[in-house]
This record gives sequence, C-alpha cells and structure tokens, in this order.
Amino acid sequence: MNKICIVYTHHKLGDLIWQLPYIKAISQHHQTNIDLIVREKTQAQNILKDLKHINQIFYNDFRKGLFYWVDVFKLMKIFKSEKYDFVYILDKVNKPAIAAKIAKIKNIIGPGFKNQKKWLTVKNFLDQNDLKLNYSERSQKLLEINLITVEDKYPNLEIDIENLKKNNLDLLLEGKKIAFGVDSFEDYKMWYEEDFIKLADLLFKKKLFDYIYLVCSPEKSHIAKKIIVESNKNYFIDCSNKDLKGIILAIKNSDFFVGNNSGPLNLASALGIKSFGLIANDPVSELKYSRIIPIVPKGYVDNVWQRDRSGMKKLKPDEVLNKIITNL
Repeated sequence: MNKICIVYTHHKLGDLIWQLPYIKAISQHHQTNIDLIVREKTQAQNILKDLKHINQIFYNDFRKGLFYWVDVFKLMKIFKSEKYDFVYILDKVNKPAIAAKIAKIKNIIGPGFKNQKKWLTVKNFLDQNDLKLNYSERSQKLLEINLITVEDKYPNLEIDIENLKKNNLDLLLEGKKIAFGVDSFEDYKMWYEEDFIKLADLLFKKKLFDYIYLVCSPEKSHIAKKIIVESNKNYFIDCSNKDLKGIILAIKNSDFFVGNNSGPLNLASALGIKSFGLIANDPVSELKYSRIIPIVPKGYVDNVWQRDRSGMKKLKPDEVLNKIITNL
C-alpha cells in the first residue's frame, strides 16, 4: 500500500479548512490514510486529530530568507524517514517540492506554477491563468488533471466534543446560545462593534438566544471587551481568552453563528453549525464551496476587493436580522 503525504503551506485556519475536501479525496483515491505537513499556526494537530483518514500531522514553518534552506532540510528529513511514495503539494510553494526531490520521492505532485514544475515528477500542470482561481478551485483542478475524484467539495470537520470540555466548563451554560465571530485577520473584513450590539438587541427581542459567545482572538480581545462594555448587557460571553479547543466548544454549543469572513466562520460551517457570513468588502463567490449563508448589503458587487473597513457599514443590522430569520 502506498504511503502518502500532503503539504499545505498557508498559515490561516480558514484556508486549511477549505482544503479538507481535497485532502480527503486524495486519501480515498489511494485507499489509505495520509500524513499532513502544515504550519503550526493552523493548530491542525488539535482540530484535525479526529479525522480518521489522517495519520500524522507534522509542523513546518515555511520561512523565507536565511531560514529557507533550514526548513527545506526539515522537510527532507521527514520525507526520508517516513519513506513516502507520493507527496502532494496543494499550493504553489517551491520548498516542499525541492525537499521531496532531494529526498528522492518517486511521485511529487503539485500545481506547477513557475519554477515549481522543475521539481515535480508529473507532466500535467495548472497554467498561469489558473492563478485567478480561488484556492478551492485550484485544488479541484489539480486533482482533476491527476484523475482524482472529489466526491464532496464542502469542508466537513469531525470533533470529539468530550475532549474539549477540560478547562472549558465555564462555557457550558444553561440556555440557548449563539456565537458572533467579531474579529478577522484582515481588519477591513470586520463589521463594526456597534452593529454587532444592535444585532444582538434585535435577536434578543426575537428570543433567539440567552447567551452570545464572542469569538475573538487574544490579539484582538479589545473588540470583544468593547462590545461588552458599550452594550451594558450581561448576555455576552468573552471567548478571547480561550484556545482553539474552547472556541470549537463554544461554536458547537451554538444554535447558529454570525461572523466576519474569517477562520471561525469557516470553522463553524465545517462543524455543521448554521453559519451566516457578513460580506461587504470581499468576494462572496469565494464561499460557493461551503455551506456558509452569505449576507451582503444592498447594491453589493461580487469579485471586488475593498480594503477599507468603512465599507462594512453598508451592511445594516436589520438587514442581517431579516436574512437570519429567513434562513432559520
């Protein structure tokens, strides 16, 4: 039976979640479980450990400059020690392809953009026009040209909830809970705090929750704190001090999730929670291979990037409420 490794170098949790269907498809194609190499920042060892088609998860930093060849060497050591038959690279980075070539891997498969094709062992590559595709579409085409069928293009994530409860029992309150994803890696994607407060008030009047989890990274904890202070309401639960296990537990205990176009939104959707994405400044078409229900402002134009947070003001709380009510 062949031994398979898949490499994905992007650091964002949401980007890794988008790749889950293609990781599973490669496993099914070879009829064996796979190993995965990703960045530590994704926390993949925590969130993907319950996926039965994944054996081991290794971390690599994929740095530039002085540490470029240090990371190539680390990859090469993994490839040699594990003796893989196939290495799949799901993005355009050269580093894992070089390491696999040095390690004498017989089958090295990747999109082949620019110099990467020099290090691959296959003949079929994506072309430069495919750089216009989103990450999901690139992986779909990569698998297609290598005769790998993708049975389900929507990310799905299995999590053992019992393993998440340790140190997070404070999140298990009685009553109906929902979750707001209030921050983002890119500030221009963030809805304003006062609008989350207004939406909460509207939802509370509809008796749709008793508590709201505020899902937020520690680096932007000020956002959650501002919502709590300015709302003067005691139904908000600040999750900015929680690790990823706590965040997942909060999301899984929510009736639905409303949030910015960021990692937690993709995570909620993959976990099977009804998820509403607040989209005003970036392409809603990126969400077409997810179960996320997008909410966009009137007059919204797709496939346009606006890197000014003020554009999120076009999305009105009452319009968001109506979209949520319609889809519950």
